[in-house]
Amino acid sequence: MVKARKYVVKKVFQGLPKREDFEIVEYELPALKNGEILVKVEWVSVDPYMRSYNSIVQEGSGITPYDQFGYQIGLVKESRDARYPVGTRVVSHKGWCDYAVIDTNVPDKITGPLYKLPDLSGLSNSFGIGAAGMPGATAYFGLLEVCQPKEGETVVVTGAAGAVGSVVGQIAKIKGYKVIGFAGSDEKVKWLEEIGFDKAINYKTADVAAALKEAAPGGVDCFFDNVGGDVSNEVIYQMNEFGRVAICGSISVYNLDRDKRPKGAMLQPVILGKQLKIEGFSLMRWLDQQSVAHEQLIKWIRSGKLIPREHVTEGFENIYDAFVGMLKGENVGKAVVKL
Repeated sequence: MVKARKYVVKKVFQGLPKREDFEIVEYELPALKNGEILVKVEWVSVDPYMRSYNSIVQEGSGITPYDQFGYQIGLVKESRDARYPVGTRVVSHKGWCDYAVIDTNVPDKITGPLYKLPDLSGLSNSFGIGAAGMPGATAYFGLLEVCQPKEGETVVVTGAAGAVGSVVGQIAKIKGYKVIGFAGSDEKVKWLEEIGFDKAINYKTADVAAALKEAAPGGVDCFFDNVGGDVSNEVIYQMNEFGRVAICGSISVYNLDRDKRPKGAMLQPVILGKQLKIEGFSLMRWLDQQSVAHEQLIKWIRSGKLIPREHVTEGFENIYDAFVGMLKGENVGKAVVKL
């Protein structure tokens, strides 16, 4: 028997998650059945969407987003499926644990079928849950399929120094568009400009409306929104006719109780007057096409056109710290945990 550990949420979060909201549980994994593999987790992803899933927690049930939701990269240690021999690395969605038994024939309800880590020879395996994984594919399809920028257009990205936003901006530059990013510190602004953003703006210190007007005097054509809130409203008010908005996230309100969330600005007049298209999306729409995005993203990384950045935390016991730090905006690039 293999002993494993996982994080369990003890109660529904009130505001920013607290350490006492979690406990680490140790348990024995069952013997493998036909079609199952035992995976030793090497990398764990922490992402903003995990915070929003907390609303489905049943206190004390042990059935939580943190042992059901969350990408990981693991090494197959035992196998009862010839397609996944010992030594294979796989990308799964089994959450915050150090070992997992995976039934290879049962697709994950979020990620679809289990898949092998793409060939990242020469690159960090952690990219498989970052720029060459779910965040990268989300950026790829959200920008190119939802926003659909055209030659000469201006793209604005909020949360631009995060896992998804930083890839969105770099893909837009690869494709030849003008790119403006919003981030929450001068350090992040400097990095965005270093990786090719035409302009980066610290929304915490700038007059957002004035700074955007100066950066994009001809208006905004495409808006990739990871944040929501007042900054997003200001961007939408400066969009051009027939502009497109891809809603990927709303991290500005994830830690606020539903009844305490701020009232939004009245956007219907500008949406109607400028005939804007605003569309929410998730990667689930393109699950069967993920490999296409992964292959292209890896090519861009290897060529130096796309420069991923990671915020690495080490240690299973520190997954909580990585998660809360990411929610506070302490990470630059993709937040990952090395086990």
